[in-house]
Amino acid sequence: MYHLGGKRFLDIVVALFLMPLACVLSVFCMIAIRSEGPGPTIFRQVRVGREQRQFVLFKLRTMSLATGDRASHEVAHSKITRVGMVLRKSKLDELPQLINVLRGDMSLVGPRPCLPSQHLLISEREKHGVFSARPGITGPAQLAGVDMSRPVELAEIDAGYVRNLAFWSDLRCILLTAVGHGRGDAVNRI
Repeated sequence: MYHLGGKRFLDIVVALFLMPLACVLSVFCMIAIRSEGPGPTIFRQVRVGREQRQFVLFKLRTMSLATGDRASHEVAHSKITRVGMVLRKSKLDELPQLINVLRGDMSLVGPRPCLPSQHLLISEREKHGVFSARPGITGPAQLAGVDMSRPVELAEIDAGYVRNLAFWSDLRCILLTAVGHGRGDAVNRI
C-alpha cells in the first residue's frame, strides 16, 4: 500500500513540515554564498526523473560560476567554494529540493536524479526499471557512499531500492541522512 500513495503522502507531509526551517536556513546559506562573491545563490540544473521526464532541480550553489553544467564527480575539487564545502558536508545545499518534492518532481528518498548526458547510468537504470520511481534527495546509494562515478553499481543499488520499496527503509534513510551518514562514510546498504 505504501507504494500506491503512502510514499507521496509522506513526502508532502514531511516536506511541508520541514519547509519553514528550510527557508530560514536557506536564507542564511544564501547570505554566506553571496559573501564569497557575485552570482546566483540557487543552482538550477536539468535532471532526469521518473519515467525519464526531465525537470529542473534546485540546489544552493556550492561551486564557482565557471564550472558549467557537469556532474559533480567530473569537476575539480578546487571548483568547490569554501562555503560550498560546508554546505555539501552538512547537506544544506539540498534544502531547495524540498520545492522539487512538493512539485512532484522528486521524493525524499529514491535514486538521485542524473543528468541527461549520463548515458551509461541512464541505460543501466532503464535496464533495471529504476525510472519507475521518483528520484530522491537521499537514498541507499548515497548512504553507502556510491555516487554517479560508478554508474553500474549505482543502478544496481537503485534497482534494489525500487524492488523493495518500504516505509521503514525510507524512514531509515531519512533518519540516517539527518544524523550525518552518507557524507563519504559507508554504511550497510538498505
